[in-house]
Amino acid sequence: MAERNIRYQGAIIRDNHILLIRHRENESGRSYWILPGGGIEPGETEEDCVRREMKEETNLDVRNVSFLLNEPSYPNDRYHLWKTYLCEPNTGKASPGFEPEPEASSQYSIAEVKWFDMRDETGWNPELIADPFTYDQLQHLRKKLGYLP
Repeated sequence: MAERNIRYQGAIIRDNHILLIRHRENESGRSYWILPGGGIEPGETEEDCVRREMKEETNLDVRNVSFLLNEPSYPNDRYHLWKTYLCEPNTGKASPGFEPEPEASSQYSIAEVKWFDMRDETGWNPELIADPFTYDQLQHLRKKLGYLP
């Protein structure tokens, strides 16, 4: 099995909106919003990994547009680094996917997918705004993509 110390994730953008998934922890019931993504499989390129993860977690076929960001992960995360790619949806309808890895699926499920307006956060879920890691990551993405000065 490939070493999975880097999380490859996709910032899927459509009509100035970004698609996030809501993870729900099986044991505690706690949920949180996050960009779809995961670990690379043996023989995959980074781009192949991102496309596979987007399909598994959102049911969308995407096109990788460009590499966006390298960011350190949050404390106590199993990944050391998160690499984010800009993606555009090609085909499919965004809906909650699944975690095929038994370790991950025993810990959480994908409860929801939702598009968030990158131009205006006033309509964002309060839970998302209160999440210091995902909120901060979205601010970096908004700045990188020109939504913030």
